[in-house]
Amino acid sequence: MPDEPIHSGPGRPDATRLDERSAGLLLPERPGRGHKGTFGKLLVMAGSLDYAGAALLVCRAAGRVGAGLVTLAVPESLQPLFAAKVVEATTLALEEDDVEEVDPVPALARILDHEHDALVVGPGLRPSLASAALIRGILAARVEDDATPAVVDAEALRSLAAEDGWWEGVIRPCVLTPHVGEFGRLRAAGGIAGGADGDLAGDDAARLEAARDAANAWGQVVVLKGAHTVIAAPDGAAAVATFENPALATGGTGDVLAGTIGGLLAQGLAPYAAACLGVQLHGMAGEAVRHRVGDAGLLAGDLPYEIARARHRLAVDVARRAGAGRLGFGHPAE
Repeated sequence: MPDEPIHSGPGRPDATRLDERSAGLLLPERPGRGHKGTFGKLLVMAGSLDYAGAALLVCRAAGRVGAGLVTLAVPESLQPLFAAKVVEATTLALEEDDVEEVDPVPALARILDHEHDALVVGPGLRPSLASAALIRGILAARVEDDATPAVVDAEALRSLAAEDGWWEGVIRPCVLTPHVGEFGRLRAAGGIAGGADGDLAGDDAARLEAARDAANAWGQVVVLKGAHTVIAAPDGAAAVATFENPALATGGTGDVLAGTIGGLLAQGLAPYAAACLGVQLHGMAGEAVRHRVGDAGLLAGDLPYEIARARHRLAVDVARRAGAGRLGFGHPAE
């Protein structure tokens, strides 16, 4: 991880500052004879009629960060709509008990029966009791003692926060990706309402301590989004991103981050490593767009291609440091 530490409170290891060099060391291997199955299968439960774009952004970001196969699970009445939009992904129809309303029991069975290496749950889901029951079922499931990791975002976070002690029912290893508002609701229902004081939007020290407290209490990796995003692990490890980019303050950019981290989980990275690398790639992509358009006007759909370019930039740097003369397809590492 980065060389420059961020000093923490007494009894806690220093946090690290994310940078390109350390993030490059987290890149999953990309063997030359690999195929789409080699690079992971991601299952995405996201989207609704009102928030179709969220699902599309998650799937596109996951593909751009290198996931081999992406499948979007949606209520069966919406499958024709989404199948026409997610060109590179496949779709999985979930049983309904009303139009656009999943039936949680058969839908959960369908999801658990589908082969996947990681999940993204929550972006753009329709709020409902049925969706909440399905979310809880997914996060509590352990199949053959091997729980695949999940990114938990947006409506899935809000659903969890509606239940006191929610973390006790989450068995699956997760990366939780709340913004400040979602984080506050999770803390209020998660047993740490009296956690770190301070401005969790603008006070970096308070943000770091609050994310660490939460990760420890919930036993999950926490990504507290915003300027200088914080990534915290249950074992006390923490990293802070350097990015402070107002151009990213627009709808859908969080969905892109969820898909990016999910795609890295599917490629075999552990939750903390996937979160750190995903945040770095997302931030680099945002900076690339900001360089072209300024601090306003960025659209979430601009980011996935830039994430692929950012990944390539990190890979080129790693190859150079390793003394490699060429990187992929015979092109010079330039």
